[in-house]
Amino acid sequence: MNSSPYSQTSDQELLDRYYTSQDNQWLGILLERYTLLLLGVCMKYLKNEEEAKDSVQQVFLKTITELHKYRVEYFKSWLYMVAKNHCLMKLRDKQSKQPAELKEQMAVVTEEENSKAIHIEKERQLELMTESLGELNKEQKQCVTLFYLEKKSYQEISLNTGFTLMQVKSYIQNGKRNLKLLLEEKLKSKA
Repeated sequence: MNSSPYSQTSDQELLDRYYTSQDNQWLGILLERYTLLLLGVCMKYLKNEEEAKDSVQQVFLKTITELHKYRVEYFKSWLYMVAKNHCLMKLRDKQSKQPAELKEQMAVVTEEENSKAIHIEKERQLELMTESLGELNKEQKQCVTLFYLEKKSYQEISLNTGFTLMQVKSYIQNGKRNLKLLLEEKLKSKA
């Protein structure tokens, strides 16, 4: 893998090249990078090497036929979820033969994965919120920070900053509105 001429090319660059050209060569390079990861994921769920190898091939096929339909931002995470869902579907097909304990394990794993995905999304939103806060003008940033993050009252903010009560209210109101607009713009551009 390290001898590949694309070993220094990021996943995102390869993905962008794939989306631009629709050339499966770029997708092949990406999939080659994650073959062992996919095999590991499939082994974790299926506990059978032959089934796991077959599943990796099926995940490759699914990726080739499905990826162009979506704008994927994090290829490795997306591919992991495709593999995990594929394995869970295989296990569900066998469900009538499986004990109830496995059903419970699958439910717990799915719940944990959903929880991680929610946590990752909240982290991303928090980063964008912090970035957007830095883009407000000085007065709005100061008042919004004191009011929302430091839980200061209008009166305390007025005393700390020297702004009138009306200015404080205005800076907070305008800052909140501008923060919302900046955040929405960033979320749209990242989607």
